[in-house]
Amino acid sequence: MTASTASTTLREVIGLPQELPRLSESALILIDFQNTYRGGVMLLDEAERAVAAGARLLAAARAAGAPVVHVVNDGGEGTPYDIRAEIGAISDEVAPIEGEKVVVKQFPNAFHATDLEETLKDLGVGGDLVIAGFMTHMCVLFTAQGAFNLGYRPTVVAEATATRPLEAPDGTVLPSAALQAASLTTVADLFGTVARTVDELVALTPAG
Repeated sequence: MTASTASTTLREVIGLPQELPRLSESALILIDFQNTYRGGVMLLDEAERAVAAGARLLAAARAAGAPVVHVVNDGGEGTPYDIRAEIGAISDEVAPIEGEKVVVKQFPNAFHATDLEETLKDLGVGGDLVIAGFMTHMCVLFTAQGAFNLGYRPTVVAEATATRPLEAPDGTVLPSAALQAASLTTVADLFGTVARTVDELVALTPAG
């Protein structure tokens, strides 16, 4: 095998489906779309693009009648994740409306030590989850893994996620685009499917 030849994914090896879900038959989980990531020490590359994509995804899910769950990370007072302050609030473009549940978490996997699974059961959701939000390599990736471990079928919407450059173990800087690509590739290898754009999902949902 050469460096330019991709390996067979684990999903292919064990026969898991590759098809993207219909929004109308899924639940949408929006993870940490907080102001935390739009400025200051936690500013993400492409955050504004991701928020705009998240807003389009949210509008499409609502139009399709899909259940919507918002997840926020609460880091406590004085942190960039203080949900009691403007810095930690959910961004206006993707803010919940009446009837949409908000789940508060403190770990990257939104299912860990939260009522997310119970919330999904109460909504009658037992299959497909569409996931978007921040950060791609952290809470998005580990929530997709957590969903897979619980028997859900997660799909991550790539353009509605973002991350930041980080120092690699060898001391080089790993660009945010490379880290995002690696994270989404990890998802697609086993844990779920990846939709590159919101439009890819919307195209699968019949109008009306």
